[in-house]
Amino acid sequence: MDKRDFSLKNISELLTRPGNGVFTVNTAKEKKESLLLSYYGTKDEKKSHDKWLKDLNHLNTSRPWVIGIPSDNGGGIQRGANWGPLILRKEMIPSKENFTDLGDVRVIPHLLHDKYLNNETIKECRKALYGKNKNLPVSPLSITEEVLSRIYKTYPEATIFGLGGDHSVSYPLVKTWLRSRKSLKKAAILHFDAHTDLLDKRLGIDLCFGTWTHQILKELESSDHIIQVGIRSSGKTKRYWKKTLGVEQIWASEVLKFGAMKTFQKICRHYKKMGIEEIYISFDIDALDEKYAAATGTPEKNGLIPTDCVAIIQMLSREFKVTGADIMEVAPFVIPEGVNQRDQQSSIIVAGDVARSLLQVLGL
Repeated sequence: MDKRDFSLKNISELLTRPGNGVFTVNTAKEKKESLLLSYYGTKDEKKSHDKWLKDLNHLNTSRPWVIGIPSDNGGGIQRGANWGPLILRKEMIPSKENFTDLGDVRVIPHLLHDKYLNNETIKECRKALYGKNKNLPVSPLSITEEVLSRIYKTYPEATIFGLGGDHSVSYPLVKTWLRSRKSLKKAAILHFDAHTDLLDKRLGIDLCFGTWTHQILKELESSDHIIQVGIRSSGKTKRYWKKTLGVEQIWASEVLKFGAMKTFQKICRHYKKMGIEEIYISFDIDALDEKYAAATGTPEKNGLIPTDCVAIIQMLSREFKVTGADIMEVAPFVIPEGVNQRDQQSSIIVAGDVARSLLQVLGL
């Protein structure tokens, strides 16, 4: 297949233009229009749609590709991360020339993965999304996996940056990345988070914000190819996770005690010992202390400092090739108890800084 033909025929049927993945009538209309104006110089839906398709018809792997997955149906009790991709893009606009935006995964907000649906539901949702009963996935995690599988099949060298969404969204992003690397490079994951996300199931569900890392272990060559940084809210000890699942962890208290340089050195030594060549970085915004990351579903105290995280990411990019990344759990309209609007807005700016840092290392 010609790569030029691939872009429109194989991606656009599953995606929609940037910022449009959440189906709404009036909610956040002004913010969506503002994004279109910044991206495409017009608020007109048809004109912006045409310009988006034109971008897809000229894909270039010399810079990262951004994809938004505005789904929070795999999240916890506090929702709102579905608006993360829209608001993060506004923060990333100054670096727009450094990436190509593939657009958003189409999201029916009450769906998670097709395996949880019966045939009749899938049939009706296909009609709603695609206009007819085409043999295409309908749930955000399933659509994401299909889109990225198609991309990596034709563009194995592509570097994808995912904008979430709750952390269940990382499952298809990381899964397809790992599978695209299996015959090419020795790959590892760096996972910034306050929580381990290592449950086998949560209330009977095996794909959600608290289980995705456990499920992705099945795709790794070895479970110690993942390092979790920033953990501090866990029902089990660090020793337990190492003994039962073999996962390496550097808890937030260790990072705060020893600093960015020693943390980087520890990560670097481990990856080099494993013979790692490429890294995927998954960044849950609640890895940061709650004063920096208030606008999220589960802000946690005693967390990481943004400048330390950025420094660790930048130093690692000089030692290993970062070829995939995501930022998750940014819930821009969520204001937890005790948080004022200024702190909420500040956390969006911080999330934007982290996003731009990840984009920067992807472009190296």
